[in-house]
Amino acid sequence: MQVSEECIGCEVCVPYCPMGAISPNGGVVTIDQDECVECGICLRGSHCPVDALYWPPEVEQWPRLVRKAFSDPLTPHKGTGLKGRGTEEMKTNDVTGRFRFGEFGMGMEFGRPGVGTRLSELNKMSTALAKVGVQFEPANPLSELMPDPSTGQLREDVLNEKVLSAIIEFKAPLEKLAEVISVARKVATELDTVFSWCLVSRVNPDGTVPTDPVLASLGMQARPNAKINMGLGRPLIS
Repeated sequence: MQVSEECIGCEVCVPYCPMGAISPNGGVVTIDQDECVECGICLRGSHCPVDALYWPPEVEQWPRLVRKAFSDPLTPHKGTGLKGRGTEEMKTNDVTGRFRFGEFGMGMEFGRPGVGTRLSELNKMSTALAKVGVQFEPANPLSELMPDPSTGQLREDVLNEKVLSAIIEFKAPLEKLAEVISVARKVATELDTVFSWCLVSRVNPDGTVPTDPVLASLGMQARPNAKINMGLGRPLIS
């Protein structure tokens, strides 16, 4: 995002920036381009009285365009066509069946408003997870930035791009869950951002959750605010 010469320094846009990238500067406002994640919140939310905020052409140029695609939910990713940071199957698994019995899925979200994240931070986790042998979700827009998903390595030219948040999605056999959590705990100590993770699994016919014993063995407990898909309609799996 940039500010045109029409800016009158009213500062109405300043509190709308979730990254604190907009600041007063001698009667006008300036935007720290390194910190701006191109989310568009200032443009849509602040209602600048002189329309001084605008997206310059560079926003659509590589690799800058990565920022807008991950930070602005109204912008589709050019490769996947999806809007947002992940895929819907993380929440509708009982209908779509991406994760089968004997498998678990995981979504790791990096960054938050006020913090954001460089893609280099996700690269630390994705490369470590690749060594465990997880399968990254190919429809996830972050996976598209991996020339070779088996390594988890993101393209070098996007590592310094900053986004509001981004999600790593993958699945693995249930027997790898403890190892994956161990890796996540180790990498977490090296991160310069915040991250959270969600766990996805099928529910056993008797109503038990297969991932619960693994979490218990690690001294962990699943949060009670789980999202359970009721499978209304016609499930694609039996």
